[in-house]
Amino acid sequence: MNSRQIAPVELPGSATVVLADGVSFLQPEEAVLEAMLAGWTAQQHSRLLATSTVVNREFTVRRFVGFTNEYPWRWTPADVEEWTSSLVGGGLAHSTIRHYQMAVGLFLGYACDSRYGWAEICEGRFGTHPVQVFHEWNTAVHRTDGEGRPERRPLSREELQRFFDHCDERVADLEGSGRKGWLSAFRDAVLFKTIYAWGLRRREAAMLDITDWGPNPRIAQFGSYGVLRVRYGKASRGSPPRQRTVLTVMGWAAAAVGEWVDEIRPAYGVGTSRMLWPTERGGRISPGAIDARFAEYRDALGMDPALTPHCLRHSHITHQLEDGADQLFVQQQVGHVWASTLATYTKVGSDYMQDALTRALRPAWPSSTEIKET
Repeated sequence: MNSRQIAPVELPGSATVVLADGVSFLQPEEAVLEAMLAGWTAQQHSRLLATSTVVNREFTVRRFVGFTNEYPWRWTPADVEEWTSSLVGGGLAHSTIRHYQMAVGLFLGYACDSRYGWAEICEGRFGTHPVQVFHEWNTAVHRTDGEGRPERRPLSREELQRFFDHCDERVADLEGSGRKGWLSAFRDAVLFKTIYAWGLRRREAAMLDITDWGPNPRIAQFGSYGVLRVRYGKASRGSPPRQRTVLTVMGWAAAAVGEWVDEIRPAYGVGTSRMLWPTERGGRISPGAIDARFAEYRDALGMDPALTPHCLRHSHITHQLEDGADQLFVQQQVGHVWASTLATYTKVGSDYMQDALTRALRPAWPSSTEIKET
């Protein structure tokens, strides 16, 4: 029998790793809080969570500390309820509030886990210890697969045409008058068309490089813009960005991107830079700038103020389905893991629904004259 004792393993983020033992601090509460947050950061990085996820979660915990003006070992369920009420009063979306609550709840789950030793540290220094105060009865529930705001809908085809016409007219007006800004107006016009034509999210579009495009041997008429490689897709639960390949389905959009890349973009003096949408200062366009320009054009047209650039992505999905594209194809194009998620993004017209009904009923009554194609 082996009598050799195995030393206990110190987990990343444990109190013994991040907090010096036996040291007296001038501000012990602040010191323990900072050590606890540093330990949580180490624990999350050991799970290979994305840095942005870790940073955002820590920021949320600090906001909760500031709201309660208390330390984690003194938090109560009443603090959760008051904080939630303030978030609801601030007009935040249900999903946003749920993510905030989840972040602080995960932090407390770490702090209460006996494997990390924080309960003993807090009990010895402050006479109390952290407990989990975020429970299913005082936190927001996950109501549906898609919790987006219902007012953010796809644009109708008429609205979409009006919007793109306004983009083009803005370029022509600025260029014709000799005023500055026509280059950025051209860029933004093509950017909005790209978001729609390839069904992209804002960040996916903002992070594109010219080298992300390539030819599709099956569709030679699209030239060098038959395939788009999206490298910064939406991550899942702290994972790295999800990548996907999107096939070009709109020839007019491929032509617009080709004109931008070959004829207009060089005027920015980008040199060897690969970014697809440069700014006047030589940087990459930001999602916030995309939002601002979209809102400017939307408001100039008197369109629904609830519309955002993401509605162009909704429009792509809806119009593709209405035009007869296979649902699985569209799902893979836009990067949805589950078909149920795709359904929450669509608002297909009555013709599409009637055609779908006809296809569903035809096998049952193959010779019926009452089932007519629309």
